[in-house]
Amino acid sequence: MRCPLIVAAAISLSGCTTVHIKESNFLRADKPGAAAAAPADLRAALPGLLVQDVTVAADDGVTLGGVIVRQPATTTTATTVLYFGGNAFHLDQAGRQVLPLIASCGVNVAVFDYRGYGRSGGAPTVAKLAADAIRVFDEVGARVPGRLFVHGQSLGSFMAAHVARQRPQAAGLVLEATATTVADWANANLPWYAAPFVRLDIGESLRAVDNVAAVAAWRGPGLVLAGGRDRITPPALGRRVYAAMAPAQRQWILAEHAGHNDIIGQGVLMPAYCAFLHQGATSDGHVKTAADSSESAAVH
Repeated sequence: MRCPLIVAAAISLSGCTTVHIKESNFLRADKPGAAAAAPADLRAALPGLLVQDVTVAADDGVTLGGVIVRQPATTTTATTVLYFGGNAFHLDQAGRQVLPLIASCGVNVAVFDYRGYGRSGGAPTVAKLAADAIRVFDEVGARVPGRLFVHGQSLGSFMAAHVARQRPQAAGLVLEATATTVADWANANLPWYAAPFVRLDIGESLRAVDNVAAVAAWRGPGLVLAGGRDRITPPALGRRVYAAMAPAQRQWILAEHAGHNDIIGQGVLMPAYCAFLHQGATSDGHVKTAADSSESAAVH
């Protein structure tokens, strides 16, 4: 997600004003020709794993490009994670870090570029991204047998929660650096001294996006990951999403020294994250606290 637009508008105020927040403030597709370069070969970052470049046809015919990373034939796994990245996520850049981290849990991983970015064609809208997420989930489920988890980071957390709401057969839901609604996120990024002078006008398509409502309808295992130093999606927003999940199935992990984009991979949470993928939530929703010299986990 991006917050500079709102913050800059608030700081420059000379009186009361209305800040309009539209899809175009978040979704800015690659410039024409930017996706023409050959996709990067991710195999070097994933030694010993089987990396397959794949495409999926969206409901409107747009081609969505991604990869499916499988554990070697000598490893028996029936678990796959479908990962949705943050805003402007590019598989060929960010995938070099994300894919090895998730695959280190001994699971398969599938990741696709959003339409309008990287390997995928078309132009992004909230509605089309949501429809694409469902289409990709169905396609990955058909190609890779077994349990299929959905994991979303930042903007991707809204996609993952939408999939879980529409596809109850998902094995589990992981939300990383998540938020409740666009209005809540915008207010959280508004300086306290500007708040009395600002009225937020949220576009209609964005007002319909509500992670609390999405996870309240989800009855499977849920894991929320937050960073204590995340200034874009503050942990308080993630905590409210967590509170809306089914109590017996939910888990919360706070990596106190993590920011917005470095939560996954923190040593404090990776063992619990991997355990979640292999075992799902425990009956009481508790995860053992893990800590090292620089991080701590709070789980309740």
